[in-house]
Amino acid sequence: MKIVILDGYTLNPGDLSWKGIESLGDCTVYDRTEPDKIFERAKNADIIFTNKVVLNKSVISQLPLLKFISVLATGYNVVDMQAANDAGITVTNIPAYSTASVAQMVFSHILNFAQNVSVHVNSVIEGDWAKSVDFSYRKKPQTELAGKTLGIIGFGQIGQAVAKIGLAFGMNIIFNNRSRKSTGLQATQVELETLLADSDFISINCPLTNDNIGFINQSTISKMKPSAFLINTGRGPLINEHDLAEALNTGRIAGAGLDVLSTEPPAADNPLIKAKNCFITPHIAWATLEARTRLMNIATENLKAFLNGNPINVVR
Repeated sequence: MKIVILDGYTLNPGDLSWKGIESLGDCTVYDRTEPDKIFERAKNADIIFTNKVVLNKSVISQLPLLKFISVLATGYNVVDMQAANDAGITVTNIPAYSTASVAQMVFSHILNFAQNVSVHVNSVIEGDWAKSVDFSYRKKPQTELAGKTLGIIGFGQIGQAVAKIGLAFGMNIIFNNRSRKSTGLQATQVELETLLADSDFISINCPLTNDNIGFINQSTISKMKPSAFLINTGRGPLINEHDLAEALNTGRIAGAGLDVLSTEPPAADNPLIKAKNCFITPHIAWATLEARTRLMNIATENLKAFLNGNPINVVR
């Protein structure tokens, strides 16, 4: 059984092991695969693992031996599902492996705005405290999260995990979701306009669909408090980046913490990179050691189950 891993580096830059997958067949691991190298590397593969390498109809049609595609992520838009189904190829993904890690990143950004830790650390390094006539000073305001309103857009597993952390901080939780949700959490479901108007912090945790591309735009931002902070760990195209950059640079909202952008890696001239009070992390919310270990284990179990004739986590 020939196994090819097309882009394994982001999952395993060297701190995990491929042994579980390697034990199941003749396995070749590539850190990265450019589009013009996909066919040459995959042409004899029975099984392909991909994270962000695109397997479109043209590629799939050239791989008659291919029986199984494992997407090393939850989202599977990198695979032409119609082409895979037509070819009788089983496609699996990795559900719910990074919930705790992504929720943690949401609060890393929230706490960055609330406490401004890096600003004060750098100030101390630069000697400001040593020169101070007072025992304590503040370069930026310190904000207590208790009593603040956290609005969560998308109330699936990650959104609910974010809510639980917010409740632990004493925040008021409101949320917006496509369908009605009853979770037992002390959280109130509201319309989007209400969430935008009432929230001190807004966390975007909804999936990307054809209906919500760019839904954070000049119109929706205009409904937010000038003191509000926007956090996005969902998908970059949920935000109109030019509109958000303008809002930040003009002080229409207070700040944004982003772990995702519309194009990754971004263009050097992406307007958000130098926007005022915009903090961007390079799509790492999913990438804690613990989350990647879970991902690796689930991917291995997906392949085992397929080889045993009882596939799991199959994308339909």
